[in-house]
Amino acid sequence: MCCRHSHYRTDFNDVKGQQHVKRALEVAAAGGYNVILVGPPGSEKTMLAKRLPTILPNHTLTEALDTTKIHSVVGLLNGAPIVATRPFRSPHHTISDAGLVGGGTMPKPGEVSLAHNGVLFLDELPEFKRNVLEVMRQPLEDGDITVSRAMGSIRFPAGFMLIAAMNPCPCGFLSDPQKECVCTPLQIQRYRSRVSGPLLDRIDIQVEVPALRYQDLASKDAGEPSSTIRQRVNAARSLQLARFEKTKLHANAQMGAREIKRYCAVKADAEKLLEIAINRLGLSARAYSRVLKVSRTIADLAGSEEIQSAHVAEAIQYRSLDRRM
Repeated sequence: MCCRHSHYRTDFNDVKGQQHVKRALEVAAAGGYNVILVGPPGSEKTMLAKRLPTILPNHTLTEALDTTKIHSVVGLLNGAPIVATRPFRSPHHTISDAGLVGGGTMPKPGEVSLAHNGVLFLDELPEFKRNVLEVMRQPLEDGDITVSRAMGSIRFPAGFMLIAAMNPCPCGFLSDPQKECVCTPLQIQRYRSRVSGPLLDRIDIQVEVPALRYQDLASKDAGEPSSTIRQRVNAARSLQLARFEKTKLHANAQMGAREIKRYCAVKADAEKLLEIAINRLGLSARAYSRVLKVSRTIADLAGSEEIQSAHVAEAIQYRSLDRRM
């Protein structure tokens, strides 16, 4: 049963250009993946991120009730009887680890729990304190967070999609064709190293967001609306629900090693692409699994039972930080 009263004030047809980024977010929504957007200031990273909830499947009644309970605990309902839309939380980079994952003398849910069944957006990712980012590993893996205090431990739900954004370098213009980057290679390396490898491995889709061209800004063509994209996402999610009918899984992003082996087999030509990616990009075992899972979702969006080489090639393109580092 769906929550029928959901309505968003934003829409993907507001976004000019950036077709490949929209496609990446569609894949992310279809499979429930975490995303990082890398691009210069003014490339609409935040605008794109804010529209991700509009293409996610509608809240089910159970999800809406669960989300409402969490928001009620911290007094965020503002008189609303139910949270009908998927949450979008965007904490500032100065947030503490307790503010992010929960805590206090009487433990309360943090931002990761307030984003449960929705989206957690971390803008300027390298500006967050490292210890704050590292505490996200548990909720990213498990879908919940345990807060321990002297009085005992309490577990909060934290099943969110993470979307992060960052500049390619400290000045932000490394990939901008119009403005010259003034950063040294050492400064760029230090900037990127603020985000640990293990955390990046948990982000399934990494995509570059280029500066907008004049043609895109001046275009009067309306982009594809969120409702149309959501129809494709719903179709792909339906395939996944059928696939995992007898399990506790509901999206491809949740697959473990056993499910990957069963549902993500690829043919010889696609296997060759994966071998090249591993050897040239130095992908970790975790990143390799991420590519296979994303390939499965791209195939689902295409209505294909088999994972083709084109699906694998697109999934590899979504490891842009691996290609740059």
